[in-house]
Amino acid sequence: MRIYCAACDHKGRIGSREEITRRYVKLYCQCLDPQCGHTWVSELTFKHSLRPPTQQLDTLLVERIRNLSPAQQQELFLQVSSPQLD
Repeated sequence: MRIYCAACDHKGRIGSREEITRRYVKLYCQCLDPQCGHTWVSELTFKHSLRPPTQQLDTLLVERIRNLSPAQQQELFLQVSSPQLD
């Protein structure tokens, strides 16, 4: 991960980190330009998934099917088992 100084736009380095939660971390940073010397705190956080983990996807699918009425489940299974016409 690259980090840049907000004051002079030179490369910076992460000197230390403070894990607030598993998904939120404070990064204590320093500018690598000796003429600048800026130090700052940045935040690193988890925002959202682009694709859920495979195990979670399977669980969500089964849960969703269980919430369908028996007639809806039967219709779904008929659609899945019938041959697809291209």
